[in-house]
Amino acid sequence: MGKPFDRELESLLGTLDWARRAELEGLIHSVRVASAGPLVAVGSGGSLSSAHALAQAHRFTTGHSATVLTPMDVVGAKIDAATSVWLLSASGNNVDIAGATRALALREPRQLAAFVGREDSKVASIAASHPYIEMHVFVPPTGKDGFLATNSLFAATALIARAYGAVTTAAPGANALDSAILLGAADGRSEVVARWRTQLAPVLGRDTIIVLHGASTAVGAVDVESKFTEAALGHVQVADYRNFAHGRHHWLAKRAETSAVIALIADEDEEVAARTLALLPAHVPVARIVLPGTATDATITSLLAAFRITQEAGKRRGIDPGDPGVPEFGRKLYHLRPPRARPESRVPGVTGRHAAAIHRKTGRTVTELSQAGDLEAWRVHLRRFERTLATARIAAIVLDYDGTVVDTRVRFDPPSLEMAAELTRLLENGVALGIATGRGKSVRHALQQALPRMLWERVVIGYYNGAVIGTLSDEDTPKQDSAPSAEILQAADALRAHPDISAHTTMEAREHQLTLTGDSAFSEWQLWDIAHGVTSRLAGEFSVVRSSHSVDVLNSSASKLRVGKHLRKAGVRHDILSIGDRGRWPGNDHELLGQPLALSVDECSADPSTCWNLAPAGQRGTAATLHALRSIHTTDEGTVRWR
Repeated sequence: MGKPFDRELESLLGTLDWARRAELEGLIHSVRVASAGPLVAVGSGGSLSSAHALAQAHRFTTGHSATVLTPMDVVGAKIDAATSVWLLSASGNNVDIAGATRALALREPRQLAAFVGREDSKVASIAASHPYIEMHVFVPPTGKDGFLATNSLFAATALIARAYGAVTTAAPGANALDSAILLGAADGRSEVVARWRTQLAPVLGRDTIIVLHGASTAVGAVDVESKFTEAALGHVQVADYRNFAHGRHHWLAKRAETSAVIALIADEDEEVAARTLALLPAHVPVARIVLPGTATDATITSLLAAFRITQEAGKRRGIDPGDPGVPEFGRKLYHLRPPRARPESRVPGVTGRHAAAIHRKTGRTVTELSQAGDLEAWRVHLRRFERTLATARIAAIVLDYDGTVVDTRVRFDPPSLEMAAELTRLLENGVALGIATGRGKSVRHALQQALPRMLWERVVIGYYNGAVIGTLSDEDTPKQDSAPSAEILQAADALRAHPDISAHTTMEAREHQLTLTGDSAFSEWQLWDIAHGVTSRLAGEFSVVRSSHSVDVLNSSASKLRVGKHLRKAGVRHDILSIGDRGRWPGNDHELLGQPLALSVDECSADPSTCWNLAPAGQRGTAATLHALRSIHTTDEGTVRWR
């Protein structure tokens, strides 16, 4: 389990170079999703420091709140459905992070992501059963750490900083890790590290060390406390410069002879640090660790400074922090099974399946609804919808594509083998199939790879949100040379005049649709807000809808409802079931899932009569679609029924 700590620190430069060059497309996408709202970062042990780094990056770059919880904390906490939850673990295998992953998967937060440093982990195995979990596996080149988190922690912090920098920077291709300051701090032979050692020499002999920090250096302070405690190097107290003034300074009044101070000083801390340190008793030794540069530089170098502080303290105490020895009781403690998640109070007569459906629809648990006296009304609406669904004679199914038939993270790949098998089964049993998508011919190409050619004529595709309709076998639809309509050109000109749109957005104009895709610094919500505001002042009738990756401005000729109307004209006489993922306004399935017979596989509308999500708890997107399709069975009437 142990590794010489000095040897681990020799690898920091290599880890920095690896983190600077690593492919981060998936991580950047997840950070961009998280940037739309608050975040909870979950970690324990060394990964608690990386959780602090994540929360700090989120607060600094997005302005949204972010908090740090341990796995035990998060399992017992109530988390708002609009919050992103990220799990961080070097191995992804400890019992605490695995238990938290299981519990959170069933609670379906807005985003559930995991950042681990090992391929074959328990967290990854759990995520495989809940495909909506966003798994990010980054195995550092140094392999497993010794007793203390070092290279895995440094790698996680650096990659997170780089991803947030990519989402928020105005400079395309900028890399937050391309910094001479970071290179110097990671190199144990540099003048920077030599100065740190000189500063630290007078303080590390004291029993208690007070680590003072500012906003951007808090991660380093947290990690010093963690490492000193885990390796039994000494007693550490942590405080920011101003919180230290609120009573914590009294420790020095009574125990100055056995205490010392380490001050982590970023550029923005220089004045408050100087004034604070000038007031301390003269006989208290102080190490001034200066950490210049940007906030990102200061955060990462504060962590590297924590490593060097630990290294020097280990030498002073005669303890190798990378291999301090683990007592038998410690091993047993580590492997103790954590407490189970507190089950939601059961309401008599409400099944777990109904509880999940009602929670998704209302955003409140059945316990909360029951206490407020609102539950029974929602149960009535749910049962009524289920009766409508169970008695329907389904002759056709209209599905949204991205997020419903294919996972948005791999939306340009063909549908999975499981999805293709279900669609093929239904087509072979006489069900007509409609696809309503905001995309163009790429959807036709993907479906042609997935479905047997003999069934192509039975598949109708509504391209560009239903503006253009053709069968899967029609190679000429959609036409690429169709000029944008006057309305779409008007909208494009008006939007192009907006400074944020012109600076951060690419536009693709079709005959009846204008697609806006923001760069990494611009969220879909920001895009929608601007597009809706601009087009609402124009002549003509426009609708502005959100997908998982873009915003579409549509004229009156574009509607996903046109797919169902086309199927009716083609001879479908019985019921049509609609399935999509963005049922909540202004999602691009809001209109489609407003039909009387409609299922959501993710976001539900507020309409109690339709757009319910009936998937098992912990399933979302394509997994929920598969559940819906597998619940549809053939009858002797040439239609299918839900059961």
